[in-house]
Amino acid sequence: MSSTAKEILEWVYCIIIALVLAMVFRYFIGTPTIVKQVSMYPTLIENQRLWLNRWGRTTKTLPERGEIITFEEPAKISYTSSEIDLSNPVAKYEKKTGLKWFVNNFLEIGKRSYIKRVIALPGEHVQIKDGKVYINEKELEEPYLQEGIVTDVTGVGFDDFVVPENCVFAMGDNRNHSTDCRSFGCIPLEEIESTVAIIIWPLDKWGKVE
Repeated sequence: MSSTAKEILEWVYCIIIALVLAMVFRYFIGTPTIVKQVSMYPTLIENQRLWLNRWGRTTKTLPERGEIITFEEPAKISYTSSEIDLSNPVAKYEKKTGLKWFVNNFLEIGKRSYIKRVIALPGEHVQIKDGKVYINEKELEEPYLQEGIVTDVTGVGFDDFVVPENCVFAMGDNRNHSTDCRSFGCIPLEEIESTVAIIIWPLDKWGKVE
């Protein structure tokens, strides 16, 4: 093999290693993303750049109430009255294995994710009534909502249930323009991808998300 061919091969190896390391870092540690919807307005605005912390997924740690998380879109996002089961309010996901899991979860090809705020934790009784959220029969204070925003369930949804073990209940701050756990149920820990760490762009909004 000529010295030129060896040099090219070395560069190829270096590029492959760099790509693998980047993918590993992205999956286990963190990654940037762009806000593409209005469901978290006014906390997050379309086209803002965020840094996502994925260490919680690596350590299998549940997020805390108030944290903003990302998770994969469930396989089913709406129910009829005969399908909904308030005794088992867990979002349904298609089980992926092998190459399909790698392409979907590791490479994130063909994957759609939601960004929402954690409202309730395992074992907590959630009630949505009179335009407000109640946790264990106590009204939840939500200073991040715009004035005048009401929380309700349009049509068939999850409005009175107990959050199952190793799950969270999450909603968008822009309640009237958010498809969230009210429609498809609580998110299992294994489906939570990350928590939002900071806004990185625009620079005048740089900082931790509240």
